[in-house]
Amino acid sequence: MRREDALNYHNQGGKPGKIEVVPTKPLVSQRDLALAYSPGVAEPCLAIKDNKEDAYKYTAKGNLIGVISNGTAVLGLGNIGAQASKPVMEGKGVLFKKFAGIDVFDIEIDIEDPDEFIRTVRALEPTFGGINLEDIKAPESFKIEEELKATMTIPVMHDDQHGTAIISGAALLNALEVVGKKIHEIRIVIMGAGAAAIACTKFYLSLGAKLDNIVMIDRDGVIRLDNTPNTSVRYPFATKRDIRTLDEAIEGADMFLGLAAANLLLPEQLLKMAPNPIVFALANPNPEIEYNLAMATRSDIVMATGRSDHPNQVNNVLGFPYIFRGALDVRATAINEEMKLAAAFALAELAKEPVPDTVNRAYGTTNLAFGRTYLIPKPLDPRLITTISVAVAKAAIASGVARFVIDDWDTYEQELLRRLGLDNKLINQLTARARQAPKRVIFAEADHYKILKAGQIIKDEGIGTPIFLGNVDRIKAMMVEQNLDLLDCQIIDPRHETALCERYGAHLYEKRKRKGMTKYDAVKAMRDRIYFGAAMLEMGEGDVLISGLTKDYAQTIVPALHLIGVKPGIKKVSGMYIIGNKQGTYFFADTTVNVEPTEDELVEIIGLTAKQVKFFGFEPRVACLSYSNFGSSQGPEPTKMARVAKRAQDAFPGLTIDGEVQANIALSPELQQEVFPFSNLSHKGANTLIFPNLASGNIAYKLLHTIGGCDIIGPVLMGMNKPVHILQLGSSVREIVNMVMIGVVEAE
Repeated sequence: MRREDALNYHNQGGKPGKIEVVPTKPLVSQRDLALAYSPGVAEPCLAIKDNKEDAYKYTAKGNLIGVISNGTAVLGLGNIGAQASKPVMEGKGVLFKKFAGIDVFDIEIDIEDPDEFIRTVRALEPTFGGINLEDIKAPESFKIEEELKATMTIPVMHDDQHGTAIISGAALLNALEVVGKKIHEIRIVIMGAGAAAIACTKFYLSLGAKLDNIVMIDRDGVIRLDNTPNTSVRYPFATKRDIRTLDEAIEGADMFLGLAAANLLLPEQLLKMAPNPIVFALANPNPEIEYNLAMATRSDIVMATGRSDHPNQVNNVLGFPYIFRGALDVRATAINEEMKLAAAFALAELAKEPVPDTVNRAYGTTNLAFGRTYLIPKPLDPRLITTISVAVAKAAIASGVARFVIDDWDTYEQELLRRLGLDNKLINQLTARARQAPKRVIFAEADHYKILKAGQIIKDEGIGTPIFLGNVDRIKAMMVEQNLDLLDCQIIDPRHETALCERYGAHLYEKRKRKGMTKYDAVKAMRDRIYFGAAMLEMGEGDVLISGLTKDYAQTIVPALHLIGVKPGIKKVSGMYIIGNKQGTYFFADTTVNVEPTEDELVEIIGLTAKQVKFFGFEPRVACLSYSNFGSSQGPEPTKMARVAKRAQDAFPGLTIDGEVQANIALSPELQQEVFPFSNLSHKGANTLIFPNLASGNIAYKLLHTIGGCDIIGPVLMGMNKPVHILQLGSSVREIVNMVMIGVVEAE
């Protein structure tokens, strides 16, 4: 990760930081103002004065977490202070929102004295539905959490401790099942004695581990009864055994838990462990023993790390968003041991269920299944929220800490999915898939700083290998000017590649000689970077072509059509945009290519779009749009779209499709159930919108892009024989990277 990229990320878009406050109620008139503030706001104030529980009814308290830190133990940075911890706390807020739909105020308190810190946080109780303590050093963190839990009536959890405990506990339960061992019998060595290590030890005891079978080690050696003061938070875990070193403790051990630092467990020590050893080396970014070294040392090992590039990542994001979600939704007064255990057992059980295709695709595989390399679910598994949050909420109710009881769990699960907008994980899934099989990406307009910055990202992220076309000296100078680490990448100037132009031109000539192109014209065309890039792709010397940032769409697509052509059986290519917001993900077609498509062409567009939607892991629900609803208005366009819907239904059996229908009706199952209950889209509404002509589709996505507050990905060019994507004029770096990811995944 480049320092400049990290700093730019936190300062981009003219809005420093990663979070903002967004109103949830309209404020567009004098009446709205009077209701939102004075005098109308007095009414909910008086209601809450009479009944404090009404704060959950009239304010955001029930969906608001305080992420609070004093910055004394930030990531691997140590005591950097409250203000320097703010980027991390904002980041935690982003994760709460992304994975569980929970709003966050991050609060950095410049207080190290635990008693004063406790008083300050306790005074914030009226504001929040729960408190997530973060990055507070031990042993103060234990006192702070314990006293706040004892004196506050909202859930409080120090995630650094309990998050790791819950996730690693779930992984341990499944690892024991894989190796055929019992938790009350195994011998455990814990390397590290900080907050997370102590929390994990306590949690493993709750799961059934025996204290006599546990040895804890810090930087000074084994924690023993004879070398640990009875006032220490470590004293309850001190061993009676006369051992002093990891080398002695590891002999015959069944499990090693590392929460310390890199490279502390040696291969020869790993060999001393019992058969089928369980090794959780969780130090970040580098584990106590490197994964590949450990696997090469013993073939019977079951291993987990904190890294995403190895199997069995113990990642706290599998826990805290969903634990707080369940706690908030039943207005829990605490996160107790029953709720933490429920989360661990739910997580462990989820790993044993068949993995959805969307998750397999996201991680570039087809065979994720419970076993040695799949002990816990992946962070992008959409089932996490409905599994863990439900389990936590049920445990809160059963253990008597819930102030609100959920009766209809099916409805609750649907509310969780709607609240989160799970479809917005598309980019995360594409990124994970692209990393599994990086490709060679040809950029035809490499003399633009946005292209070079996008190339740096795909290189750094392991998405692909960039190939840059353009003036070599100019491109290298821009790389230096922009402080980009790309000088080792391939840079080609077609104007100086006579031999390649001859070879590529000969290929183009063979394709176009009966369509008016001479050999001279074909070779000359190769001086153009778009023709050259298309030829590279066609000749197998690249895998994805990206162009169009500074060129007209037609100028860019023609060379690709001349050299690469359309897929067999396809008559015309078409364009699609992906539109994402908190309600979900939607697919618009055709938005870029066909001006006035015929009925035949629209049917083909529907087939291409439905296939592409499935490729992205969604089930297409197609609406053929018009200004009419099922014959309510007459005219050539409604008649055409109604016929197109019928023909497409016949052509693609099993496809959910209907029309002609207006856009607002297509997207609203509630309206359809009320007015058009016969519609094939009335159950869930449409997610794939087919426009009657280019004008309507193009106008719709550009309006949403400009004023709609939506994330836009595209245009996705459909029907080409190889991955070619033509950027929208002026695309941002992020939009370019998104298109590269789509191309890389397609190239698989």
